[in-house]
Amino acid sequence: MSPAFPLRTRIAVLSAVCVALAAAAMATAAYFFFDRELHRQLDLGLTREANRIQLQIKAGRWDFATVGDCEWIATPACSQTVTAGQAGPGADDAPGLPVTAETRAVAAGTAVAFRTDVVVGGHPLRMLTTPLGQGRALQVAVRSDGVGQSLTRIRNVLLAASAAGIVLACALGYLVARTSLRPLARIAATSRRIEATKDPGLRIDVRGTDELAQLSRTFNSMLAALEESITAQRRLVADASHELRTPLTSLRSDIDLLTLSGPLEPAQQSRILKRIHHQFEELTQLVSDLIELARGDEPAGDFEEVRLDRLTEHALAGAARHWPRITFRADLEPTLVDATPETLCRAIANLLDNAAKFSEDGDTVHIGLHGGVLTVQDDGPGIAPDDLPKVFDRFYRAPSARERPGSGLGLAIVAQVARSHGARVRAESPPGGGTALTLAFPHAEPV
Repeated sequence: MSPAFPLRTRIAVLSAVCVALAAAAMATAAYFFFDRELHRQLDLGLTREANRIQLQIKAGRWDFATVGDCEWIATPACSQTVTAGQAGPGADDAPGLPVTAETRAVAAGTAVAFRTDVVVGGHPLRMLTTPLGQGRALQVAVRSDGVGQSLTRIRNVLLAASAAGIVLACALGYLVARTSLRPLARIAATSRRIEATKDPGLRIDVRGTDELAQLSRTFNSMLAALEESITAQRRLVADASHELRTPLTSLRSDIDLLTLSGPLEPAQQSRILKRIHHQFEELTQLVSDLIELARGDEPAGDFEEVRLDRLTEHALAGAARHWPRITFRADLEPTLVDATPETLCRAIANLLDNAAKFSEDGDTVHIGLHGGVLTVQDDGPGIAPDDLPKVFDRFYRAPSARERPGSGLGLAIVAQVARSHGARVRAESPPGGGTALTLAFPHAEPV
């Protein structure tokens, strides 16, 4: 059926077609069963009648053995005897049952008994021809039109029942399809409302535990994920616009100072240019972090086997150049992980930068890699217990860290990279002070 028809109509029609085929098969089988059974009963009656007449003939009761020349077919059964040399249709050429060469062969004893359908006087008969001995054969016939009439009535009843069953199947199929597809209708209605209102917070009322109920739950989960994604996107845009406003305002002020004021002293001009250069670096880093966060949890490249210890050493070299007054001490166990090198190296570099940023000149940052767990610990002021659950949120900066450089995106990127790699990230405040950040890879393998 064309897809233009509603699904419930297609299901109802398909159900009706299946019921029609099943009904036709059952009706055909029933018709042939009744046909065979009625003819079997007719043949059994013929056999019993032939046996009765044979017994009468052997007892010498010829007057009861036959009913004349079968001229009156309305009797329950008619019979006649045939000799091997008989040439006509009946004795003395009187009207009777037809005599054929096969009939005379049965009388002569050269053929076995047989049954056949004949017509006598315009009436259909079922006839049995059986040997009597002494060159004779017995023909017994009964009316068979009753069987035909019974089969006609049975056929009409089966056709009527099949037609009624098909009509009922159409009605019930449509009703069942409409009831069964009601969850799909609710999903479609919810989709239309979301399209009209642009509100992914709408949900479907789930009832039951069948497959359609599971589909509704899956659709609700998809809507929840969509709502979370849209909310996170809006929050990211709002936070990003807020964070971008400060460096852009500062840059505009410094540029206006250079262009609108009179001639500046060389030292003052150099100081402003350095400040502009530093602000441009911060702005570039902020934009880079935003691009990284906008990618979501999907890694930016293909996974491959990576030596985590060597990747950490590469990030350590960059951190040592960027923070020359901080000492980095590493104890790294050779470890293999499946990762995208670029994003994982960025996450490790963010961990090192965060530790160095909260350390004083001459402090030491300890880096350890054992059992697939990378730990970066600093000797800084530590993180307040209330701030520990929030350090991996986007743009979150603890009150004690707001005077330090940064946008609050570094650890958010670390958490995002950890999720995309199936790793776990955690922040702790060790008893000795400072902060310990751990990045654990459950599927890491030692080398």
